[in-house]
Amino acid sequence: MNAETTGSQQLLKESNRMSLVRQLCAQPGLSRADLASAVGLTKSTVSLLTRDLIAEGWLQEREVVATGDLGRRPTPLFIDPGRLLLLGAELDIESARVVATSLTGEVRAHAVANYGAGKSPKTCIAGLAAALLKLRRQLDADAHRIIGIGVGLPGGVDEARGILNFAPNLHWRDVPVGELLRDKLAGTALAEVPLFLQNEADVAALGEMEFHPAQAADPLLYVSINQGVGAGVIVGDRLLTGAHGFAGEVGHIVLQLNGPLCSCGRRGCAEAVIGARALAGAGGVQRGGEALGVLIQ
Repeated sequence: MNAETTGSQQLLKESNRMSLVRQLCAQPGLSRADLASAVGLTKSTVSLLTRDLIAEGWLQEREVVATGDLGRRPTPLFIDPGRLLLLGAELDIESARVVATSLTGEVRAHAVANYGAGKSPKTCIAGLAAALLKLRRQLDADAHRIIGIGVGLPGGVDEARGILNFAPNLHWRDVPVGELLRDKLAGTALAEVPLFLQNEADVAALGEMEFHPAQAADPLLYVSINQGVGAGVIVGDRLLTGAHGFAGEVGHIVLQLNGPLCSCGRRGCAEAVIGARALAGAGGVQRGGEALGVLIQ
């Protein structure tokens, strides 16, 4: 068997595993037989995959349900909320906020790094790394395993290369955030944890799709209004990012000719008209630097 075939089989296995996890997020308590029917896999395949997912901490079995039927009762499966955790971070103009969540979205710990406005990328990313490590120390290293770190950034992101292409409010261009953050985490408990970078509105849209208690509509548009204005767009169960990570960057669409000066240097952009600073100047209330999210389904 050649490497290409082996790689394809491994990719298919991983895709099937995540199909089971997502199905149980949407429909907790399914039995193996019901799960096989729901995702279109054979019962034997589902049995093998769930065995591994239970051993790794993704899933857990609970008490069997009394149905009144004869024969062996089906064992319900659920996402395990206790063993595997995710770290999420948002890099903002003056601070970085980080959280640890379970696979079902419950926040287990949080931390903030305040570095102030106008600092260099290296200073901000060092603060972000320190907040992530502080969060890790708050968790039980024996009971919890971190399986991924996701970072939301305020601008267009080249996800594959880990580069923040342009963030007007930070005045950053072509910053290798992924490389800088990995350097700061080298030799720590988070050194080998997979790192994912994306635009902050895009990750908010993904969060709504994955963790919203109701079934999210498709297409889905999430609009984030803070110092900047951005949007995350999901169509056909896929996030639209664009060729250079600028899909959804609606903050720099001109809404008013010869309008207020924007951070990007142009006039009348959406950010300059309806962003937090513009609303505060017009008598609106800015909520302590937190973004206002609007979900459109």
